[in-house]
Amino acid sequence: MSASNALEHVLALSRITADACAAEGPEEALWCITRNIPALLGDPTASTRPNAFREAGPLAATSAAVAFMRTPDGRHHLITAPVNFLPEQYHELVDIALGHPGEIAHTRRPLLLRDTTLHSSFVKILQTFKAGSTLFAPLLWKGDYLGVLICANAARGTFSERDLVIHQAFAHVAAACWIAQGGPAWLEGLDMSQFPVRSTGT
Repeated sequence: MSASNALEHVLALSRITADACAAEGPEEALWCITRNIPALLGDPTASTRPNAFREAGPLAATSAAVAFMRTPDGRHHLITAPVNFLPEQYHELVDIALGHPGEIAHTRRPLLLRDTTLHSSFVKILQTFKAGSTLFAPLLWKGDYLGVLICANAARGTFSERDLVIHQAFAHVAAACWIAQGGPAWLEGLDMSQFPVRSTGT
């Protein structure tokens, strides 16, 4: 990483952290992060390569970010602070064992999928587009699993190990802001009985 790129990411982290600390609530704090990371991470030229995309035709979006937060009963991830998800997926409950977010919930380890076509276990949860490259980082607080921060791009080969390291830094900030802003209590106060539930991918 060049010195200029490193400085750019430090400045972005400083600005986003300040915004998250000033947010009006836990989901708003997470949105400070999810709204920014798609533009900060990945190789912008990946989309220009031959056969970059898994789906043919025009795409409604080519990048997305979200926090999948563990529900108090431990049965689901709640889609929280989504960026470029379909509106009907807002606060969707996703089976906590489904797909690679489920793997993160189990292992509590970060994960980079450079090319999702190479992973037969990859399932499509995001309905806006089929991700070609994805980053996952667990949100942990004093050893407790809170959820997973995800950044996805439609183009294969978008993300690298460098991006995963930066993504993890944002996940650490997200976990701290979630706790500081009362995230667990916010979750406890939600009536989840009317939220849509997803138990399978597409």
